[in-house]
Amino acid sequence: MKVFANITKNNLPNYKQTQQRFLQNHFITSTQFSQRDAFRSFSKDNSDLHENDDNSEMPNIGDKPNGYDLVYKIRECTTLGLYNSGQQLHSYVLRYGFNADVFVSSALINFYVKLDLVKYAHKLFDEIPEPGLVAWNSLISGYVRSGKSRIGLNLFLQLERSSISSDSYSFTAVLSGCGQLNLVQLGKSLHTKIIKYGTEHNTFAANCLIDMYGKCEQVEDAIKIFNETCFKDTFSWNSVIAASVRNQRIDQAFHFLHQMPNPDTISYNEIITGIAQFGKIEHAIEILSTIPNPNSSSWNSILTSYVNRNRPRNAIEFFSKMHSNTIQMDEFTFSSILSGVARLGALTWGILIHCCVVKHGFDESVVIGSSLIDMYAKCGQTNTAEFLFKSLPDKNLVTWNAMISGYAHNDKSTKVIEIFNRLKDVKDLKPDGITFLNVLSACWHDKMPFQVANRYFESMINDYGIDPTVEHCSCLIKVMGCEGEVWRAKGMIKRLGFESNGEVWRAVLAACGGCGDLEVAEMAARKVVDLGGDRDFVYVMMSNIYSQFGKWEDAGAMRKMMRDNKVIKEVGFSCIEIVNVV
Repeated sequence: MKVFANITKNNLPNYKQTQQRFLQNHFITSTQFSQRDAFRSFSKDNSDLHENDDNSEMPNIGDKPNGYDLVYKIRECTTLGLYNSGQQLHSYVLRYGFNADVFVSSALINFYVKLDLVKYAHKLFDEIPEPGLVAWNSLISGYVRSGKSRIGLNLFLQLERSSISSDSYSFTAVLSGCGQLNLVQLGKSLHTKIIKYGTEHNTFAANCLIDMYGKCEQVEDAIKIFNETCFKDTFSWNSVIAASVRNQRIDQAFHFLHQMPNPDTISYNEIITGIAQFGKIEHAIEILSTIPNPNSSSWNSILTSYVNRNRPRNAIEFFSKMHSNTIQMDEFTFSSILSGVARLGALTWGILIHCCVVKHGFDESVVIGSSLIDMYAKCGQTNTAEFLFKSLPDKNLVTWNAMISGYAHNDKSTKVIEIFNRLKDVKDLKPDGITFLNVLSACWHDKMPFQVANRYFESMINDYGIDPTVEHCSCLIKVMGCEGEVWRAKGMIKRLGFESNGEVWRAVLAACGGCGDLEVAEMAARKVVDLGGDRDFVYVMMSNIYSQFGKWEDAGAMRKMMRDNKVIKEVGFSCIEIVNVV
């Protein structure tokens, strides 16, 4: 591992070769690595977009192109994903003054949106003197599709205040954002507007409404709209099946599936996802075996459910089955199984899957790269994780959090603070709640003064506008306990409005066990019991605390309660890997 961590990106031509050299030198021979039975490769997806047309010439747009020609060529670049050609067309537009042409500008905005470059689309949008409705709608839908729905909704509100009238496309784009953010009231408001425009019976609008209500846990409204839709297409049926599944109405989802004229793979995938998530995974596997044409999503649903239900061994077995059946694997497959391997601490399996990642051409994927960093760190290989972090071409917040969490997991608190300070200087990235949770955890592990930890806590609230969670408060309470200042917790809990949360008081009681504050411990114990918390935990903690203070009668009373309630202290355990077996 140390050799891999010491390799720098300059020593080898590229990141892929670096990973291959490491994997070959330390775990497998070059012959084994190249064997066809490892994992079948398939071509990269749109991640190679910027390289697909590196050597392409300027698109043929004629001697004196007009706006119509430019729009046609830009749309052609959008359809084929030709980034460089599109950029050249953009340069031509700027050079010859076509940027004022609303149709040309709208086509360029759509080009950047479809290539997931919404930031560039927004910049172009801001440069248009009077953007048209098409430009507005393209940008709004781009933000919603890229998972930045709040920005999309804010743009929609700006559109509503402008002199341009929204249309049904505007509403349907925003409905998707409402579903993502669970904003049912705004969704209902848009539903009213759709009715006002007379497009409520339009199949596309109805499908968006079904999807929104299903995601907002209003399944009855979703079914009502479905039943009122005159012309139902495949998406209508799949939307109402998904709405039923999301709200744990599996029988109802089956009812719609059996009524559906021609169920497709997506229809069955929705059912499998629901059963795997809320029912018996084995039942989902039975359905998988009966699907006419299962795809990778069908298999990924079950794989993810094994991981989410903390059954990593089953996840690895299922992943092996995917391999033996030559199921096409994607980013989601690898990120899911790596999460399971990380939970199990199965380093050998992690390395084998890393081989598969390189073999399948996903070695520069930011999603899988982040998962690899997390896996190696949780397997205790922080040097390897650090190397991957440094050499990964692109990093998002998940990548940074994976590295920060990895150091926190391995009690490297100084490194946590160091990476956190570097993250603060990264353009277009800001620490989130997960980042600060790891920083506060590092403060506790490193026994930093309460004043230091509290500065990070207050910065999270005041500088970054992040609302503290129970986990953040619990971490800060642990710091208080280390310094014997757990009495501070009561005021903080009241100020943040967590007085009725039993988990926070449980953290206070646990901190009292370390610092021996009997008065606060008794208060916290009462709170936990009154809020219906874990009585067994209260008995064990108070028995220990009373014993610390020599209050043997009280300690005996707690132990009697434990015997009467048949409370047994859990035995600690840990996992190690021996000869590839955990």
